[in-house]
Amino acid sequence: MNSISAGRVHLSTRNALARITQRSSGRVLIVHRNYHDESFGFRKARDFTIPDYTSDQLTNRATNAPLLRYADSLRTHGHRAASIDPLDLLRRERVAALDPIRYGLDDPNRTFDVDGIIWTGEGQQEWTLEKITSFLNSVYVGRIAYEYMDLPSKTERLWFAKLLESQSALEPMTIIDADKRKSIHSLLAKSEVLDNFLQVKFPNLKRYGLEGGESMLPALNALFEAASKAGITQLILAMPHRGRLNLLTGLLEYNPTSLFHKIKGGCEVDESLGVSGDVLSHLVASPTLQYGEADGIKVSLLPNPSHLEAVNPVALGKARAKQYRMLKTQTDEKNNQDCMLGDKVMCVQLHGDASFTGQGVVMETLGLSGLPRFTSGGSVHIVVNNNIGYTTPASSARSSFYCSDIAKMINCPVLHVNGDCPEDVVRAVDIAFKYRNHFRKDIVIDLIVYRRWGHNELDEPAFTQPLMYEKIRSRSSVPKLYEDKLISDGVISVEAARAVRDSYKASLNTALTDVASYVPPPMTFEGAWKGMVWPASPAARQEETGVSNAVLKDVGKASVHVPEEFETHSRLNRHVKNRLKIVENGEGIDWASAEAMAFGSLMLEGCDVRIAGQDVGRGTFSHRHAMLVDQKTEGVIVPLNHALTEAKGKLELANSSLSEMAVLGFEYGASWERPDLLPIWEAQFGDFFNGAQIIIDTFIASSETKWLKQSGIVLLLPHGLDGAGPEHSSCRIERMLQLTNDSYTAQEKLNVNMHVVFPTTPAQYFHLLRRQIKRNYRKPLIVAAPKGLLRLAAASSKLTDMGPGTSFQPVLQDLGTLTDPKSVQRIVLLSGKIYYDLAKERATRNLQSRVALVRMEELAPFPFAALSEALAPYANANTQLEVLWVQEEPRNQGAWSHVRERIEEVLKELGIDGGVAYRGRKEDAVAAPGIGKLYGAQQLAVIDSAFKGL
Repeated sequence: MNSISAGRVHLSTRNALARITQRSSGRVLIVHRNYHDESFGFRKARDFTIPDYTSDQLTNRATNAPLLRYADSLRTHGHRAASIDPLDLLRRERVAALDPIRYGLDDPNRTFDVDGIIWTGEGQQEWTLEKITSFLNSVYVGRIAYEYMDLPSKTERLWFAKLLESQSALEPMTIIDADKRKSIHSLLAKSEVLDNFLQVKFPNLKRYGLEGGESMLPALNALFEAASKAGITQLILAMPHRGRLNLLTGLLEYNPTSLFHKIKGGCEVDESLGVSGDVLSHLVASPTLQYGEADGIKVSLLPNPSHLEAVNPVALGKARAKQYRMLKTQTDEKNNQDCMLGDKVMCVQLHGDASFTGQGVVMETLGLSGLPRFTSGGSVHIVVNNNIGYTTPASSARSSFYCSDIAKMINCPVLHVNGDCPEDVVRAVDIAFKYRNHFRKDIVIDLIVYRRWGHNELDEPAFTQPLMYEKIRSRSSVPKLYEDKLISDGVISVEAARAVRDSYKASLNTALTDVASYVPPPMTFEGAWKGMVWPASPAARQEETGVSNAVLKDVGKASVHVPEEFETHSRLNRHVKNRLKIVENGEGIDWASAEAMAFGSLMLEGCDVRIAGQDVGRGTFSHRHAMLVDQKTEGVIVPLNHALTEAKGKLELANSSLSEMAVLGFEYGASWERPDLLPIWEAQFGDFFNGAQIIIDTFIASSETKWLKQSGIVLLLPHGLDGAGPEHSSCRIERMLQLTNDSYTAQEKLNVNMHVVFPTTPAQYFHLLRRQIKRNYRKPLIVAAPKGLLRLAAASSKLTDMGPGTSFQPVLQDLGTLTDPKSVQRIVLLSGKIYYDLAKERATRNLQSRVALVRMEELAPFPFAALSEALAPYANANTQLEVLWVQEEPRNQGAWSHVRERIEEVLKELGIDGGVAYRGRKEDAVAAPGIGKLYGAQQLAVIDSAFKGL
């Protein structure tokens, strides 16, 4: 079976899967359900086993039970006594559990058979208690501390014990030779030189330096090297601001001249592209680093906002999408089948201690890490732990002892390491990578360091932490301590150490001089983005979105194809029959059918489609049914994947966890990686998007303007007042429109940051989805999606509306019985589902010839030309027109505040006097009332207001 597409339905497992629980020997065994694991995109976790204890080992463990308890206690509680805090600020009490006397072991000379109790490799099996105590303390109560004994997997616990104990018994876990020590010294020294250089040359700069946490650099260097030698070729890196400049210039080959150019007020990219840019601490780089004979590893440091941890799910989504793209383009079938997620791509996330415990997106993203449609094959997390957040000490920043305790929610092992000891940091990284690469699961390194300055270099931390900073200011720096150690050990001379610093400082001075002639390099589209253009470029074009009737019919039928032996729910038989009927007749096409036709036609053109969110397979309103579940086995098929065998593209339905921010961030990250993917996030109700507001504000709405990062992400936000109350009615169109940079006047070539639409027909929705892929650039698309219209017969389309030559129309003309524009007295402009209420009321009042209803389907970019064209016939016939804007949302919400000035601009150009008047609900603090009678009365009043006075 192909490693990225599992389209077969394993019906032979029917009987076995039907049983969710089974009884054996009086115990209830919970069996994991097979639900979803046959459809495209599901990544089943690998099963790992380590040989269990032999019978002799089990006997020995029973015989020496007190010793076993003592050994396990050190494994479990050793971290509580370990020397992991450079400042020794952690409040640590004596750990009684580490005393062998507690277990009746009081003779240090007594010998024990340690086979099956301590993993000594092939060494001696008879050890004295004194040797056992010394050995276990050296492993578990040193400068690296381990938390793995709480893992539910015995295999993982054994893996750690064997790795740590057998290697420690035979040889050091990671050999740090002289060359590696010199490399560590160079990284540390250069980091300190950079910080000192910037302090002297730019004393008022908030650089968020790495002083006190310099061990982060050898940690990352060791991780990059280990990944490269293991065959990983792409690494996606997410990090906050602290230490970013040190990492960029010290490891990621960022040109210091470019850095100084930015510090002096220059733009990091070509200013002619019209970007606003971002701050210094958000700069990025994507070098390919070479380690020995291994293939190069490309490290992509992602741009990030100042909202800490928000970039984490974006990095995770990009990493998974990159792996999928590599798998899909893999030409070697054997390698394709053998390659698993995480083999070639790895996600690395850096965190701060305060944000790791304080920001909810951390929990949400961790929750995605092991899900079959979201895993990227395991992330390595490094918490750069200053034991302080701005001015808040750890005691006030978290309820847990360690900042890393949040990771225990996913049974994640944690390694705590003393940042004053760079070689131990490198060893900890080596262990962490081995775990991640073996189990393809997340692991956390708690790198305990300190912050030499305040939150920034202009801050005075002693205002609030006088004792902490008294300790910090009285100690030598981490680079100087390590340098002195190497000199003492004879690894490096005083002169050589000075030369490293002097040479780097000279290069920085040269780079600063070069700023005068520096010009940012041009931005080009490479890799998967090759062939794309900037949206404002003359080369930007709109492609045909219509599809032949034959293809539409084939896709429509395929979307409900059910294998003979597959047993669907009886109530879905009607769904299948209705879909086949409307496809054959060519009319009555509903929203779900149009969507399926858009998906399937794109798949036939080689594009993948991924839709994520809560209930997306079935659809919140039980309308989509893009996946079918066998009623006997719970095996799943996605008919479009199953029936469109010639399609190179696939549809992935990612029913997600109950998360908005992390899931949307994940899908957004995928959109950065794959322009050939149609990525969709569907909110269960549009109101719930605000759980992801940070992603929308800092990524979706602004990435192109800040970072020149395009995205084709689609947000489906079910919207419409229908009596469902304050939190099930509105996607807050007003907020989305406020986030756009839409012009107030007509512009010939306008690059609006994202498109906001409120379509009223399935055909319009069909064209919008296809337009996302068919253009040679990418834009986020915000769709105020339907609820009640999903099954409204009046809100249906014909196949001919989606055929060749058709396209999305930003403004829809009146479809009433208008024959003479001169008879029109009132033009009602509107957007969304209220059109159907007004059209019905207009017919009831027999006002078809006097009232024109004009739908604005696209709100941003505002359709100046299309609206002018739609209103021109009425303007030419009658200059005394009354123009209304009618909406069902409260006046302070909806599109009114966005469209008013723009509509009046069009009316002015057409010579229509009087402007545009508002009709609708009054201002309100909520989107909709929760009282049914009140909602009904308000809705009737809104509808009446459109025709009042006629």
